[in-house]
Parts: sequence; C-alpha cells; structure tokens
Amino acid sequence: MITPTVGFIVYGVHKDGLKDPMGTPFIDDALIASSKKALKEAGINLVEWPVIIATKEEAKAALAAMKKDDRVDCVVLFSGTWVWAAHLIAAVRDFAMTGKGVLVWTHPGSQGWRPVGGLVMHGALMEVGIPHKFVYGDANDPAEIAKLASFARASHMKQWLNMSTIGTFGGRGMGQTCGVADPSQWMRMFGCDIDSRDTTELIRTANAITSEQITALEPRIQELFGNVPERNVVNERSIRLYLAIKEIVEKEKWDFYTIQSFPGLGDDYTASCFAQSMMLEDGVGTSTLGDFNTALTVLLLTKLSKEPVYYGDLQHIDKRNNEIKIIGDGACPPSLAGKLGPAGFAEHGIPTEGEAGGLSVKLVCKVGEGVLARLGRVDGEFVMAITRCSIFEPPADQLEKRQLECGIPFWPHGFVTAHCDIEALLQSWTNEYACLGYGTHLYDDLVEFCEMTGITPIAL
Repeated sequence: MITPTVGFIVYGVHKDGLKDPMGTPFIDDALIASSKKALKEAGINLVEWPVIIATKEEAKAALAAMKKDDRVDCVVLFSGTWVWAAHLIAAVRDFAMTGKGVLVWTHPGSQGWRPVGGLVMHGALMEVGIPHKFVYGDANDPAEIAKLASFARASHMKQWLNMSTIGTFGGRGMGQTCGVADPSQWMRMFGCDIDSRDTTELIRTANAITSEQITALEPRIQELFGNVPERNVVNERSIRLYLAIKEIVEKEKWDFYTIQSFPGLGDDYTASCFAQSMMLEDGVGTSTLGDFNTALTVLLLTKLSKEPVYYGDLQHIDKRNNEIKIIGDGACPPSLAGKLGPAGFAEHGIPTEGEAGGLSVKLVCKVGEGVLARLGRVDGEFVMAITRCSIFEPPADQLEKRQLECGIPFWPHGFVTAHCDIEALLQSWTNEYACLGYGTHLYDDLVEFCEMTGITPIAL
C-alpha cells in the first residue's frame, strides 16, 4: 500500500505568539501538533514547513519549496487563524499549476478564529478557479482524518501516473470494444504513455527460460499453493510465461501492462492465467484481453490496498439479494484464498479461448470488505463505476453446488454482496469485468482520484 507525502503549511496573520484580548495565543501550537500526529498515524508522511505563513514573501518561499520537492504529492494548508487571502493566493496558484493537490484544513473551534481563515481561503480558491478540497473537521474524528488521507493517496496516484508507461503485449483480445485506449487521451488525462510489443518476443523469452530458473521459483509456488505442479510441457509453459512477462516488464521499465492472451498466445503457446495470477500476487497492475481500462483500475486498487486485487467476470448478478458472483477465467492472486481451502491448480479448460491449455488457479476469495470498480468510457469520456461491497464465503456444504452453477467450477470464485442500487449498477457498468479490491477506504480514494483527473465518478 502506498504512503503519500504531504507538505504541511500553517497560515495565519496573528502569529508568533500574538494573543487575543483575553490573553490566549491566537494560534494553538498544541492543536497543530495533534493534527500533524493524526495525519502521521493515518499513514501519511509529512514535510513540515517551519514558518507560519502570512505575507506574500513567506507564502512564496513555502509553496515554492513544496513545488520543487518531488516527494510532495499535495499540500495541506492548515488554518491557524484568519489571514489575508490576497497574500497567499498567487503562491497557491503557482503551486497548483504543477498538478499537485491542494487541501485547506480548518479545525473546528471558536478560539483562534480558525474557521474565518479557512473559509476566506476556500472562497478565494473557488473565486480564482483553483481546484482544491476543503475539510472542516476535528483531528480526533477518524472520519475527518480519513477524508484527508483519501485525498493524499489520490494525489499520490495522480503524481505516480504522470510520466508512467503502460505496456501491452499484443492487440485487442476477444474483440473487446470497451477496453481499447486512445494514446493521446491517456497522455492528456494521466500523463501516461502506451508502449507495445508483439507476443512473439514474449514466446521467445519464455522458451529461453532455463530449467534452473523454474526450479528456483518452486519454493515460492510451494508457499502460495501448498504444492508444486507436475513438470510437463503445458505446466512448464505457464511458469515460463510468468517469468518471461516479469523479465520483459522490468527490461522495458513498464509501470503496468495488459496482455492480449487470446486469440494468439493462448492458442499458440499457453493460456496466461497462471502468469497473470502471479503478477497480481507480485503487486503489478495488469489485465487480460488488452483491456486498458481494467488495467488502470487494477493498478489503482493494487497501489491503494494492502491486499492483491482480483479481476473477473460479473458472471451472475442476483437482483433479489444484491449477490454477485465474480468468476475470472483462471486468474486470481493465490493469497486471496479463504477458509474454504488454499489456492489450487486447475486447467484453463476452454478450447475456444486458448486451445494450448495451461495452468489456472482455483480458489474462493476470502471474507472481507471492499469495493467493486471499473474505469470505462461513455461516448469517449472516462467514467468509473464504484460500489462498496462485502465479500463472503458460502457454507462449506453448499460450495460445490454454487461452483457448479456456472459450468466451470474450477475457475476462481468471488462471492460478493454489493451495497448499492443493483439496477443502477447494471445500467452504469461499462464491461463484463469487475475489479475487486479489499479495504473500506478504497471507495473514497477512487472518488477523489476521479475528481482530480477529470474522470466522472459514478459512486453507487
């Protein structure tokens, strides 16, 4: 999970120990200290500016330093007391032109006149048209701190994507219309380049993997699955493909990638299920079928969560109880296996979608709370549908029946209850894939990221 870095700047005119008519300092140093502590405990690194800013010169110095510091993802402007907005606004505008986030935080309380300082800056930023978030909340309130943390994580992901590269092996898979990408749009929206390689290089690299490299991987496979698959041509190819993908992604310095899988590679060499499962386990953002929108969604969830991410088909949706079965075609990070049994090996098993066969992963996703999400495009414009969900495991005596319902019981299953209007979900979903991330914070993180980057969030 990422750790964002925030520039923390306190502002206010009545500073340096100046007291109100009752003899109390306008700026509460203890409150500032506790507010910083709350952010650190929420998993945020702070770059603290040592001077409380009030003048134009002080504002320029502070925000110029944060602008030049590549560690800083956003700044928190903490209202110490009231301020002359005109003294700060130009420096804030200059900082915001970097694309880094701006958040104004006002801690409630009458003493010190903090709300006045917060609202005058909030209003000034709106007047000038500078994107920002305004938080009026107590440092002791977990819900308010969560808002700041989500903003910081989203700011980090926006900065992380800038000048990143997504690679693609092969072209569009299975005739996908709703996963293609416009390279110019990706550069304009995210600062992300799209690079591509034919799958022939992937096969050449896989064939060059040595027996010693496969043997060296076996202890990790044993740890994740409890055993090692039989050494035969089909299984070895699946392992070789994983090692080849890993090698090329590192060599090309791709930050995340997508792969066509089939037609082509899955027919000529091996299905990509095992390789994709292991790359997800490694914390790499990825997708199959050349689906760029799913790849970016998986990347975001992977970076924002402590757990690996599962993407699969919305295979069945029961409108009566909001239950969704997510069944991927053999690809799922093995560490997501729940109490119904460890991850196991299966075969891809569908001749029309990869006649070469290959290893796949069999498991039932563990219990937890999280989100279902997917980036998509509507009439060429990005949207992201997001809903909170609970992941559950069916009773053990009902599992076999539930797995047989889809006709392919050996593929990974995720049983999910969506916490939304299920009809609204159906109407707004832009693909058959759902990306499942663990963590209740993910919902707000994704909404913040969308708002920062110009994606329309469909928060269900």
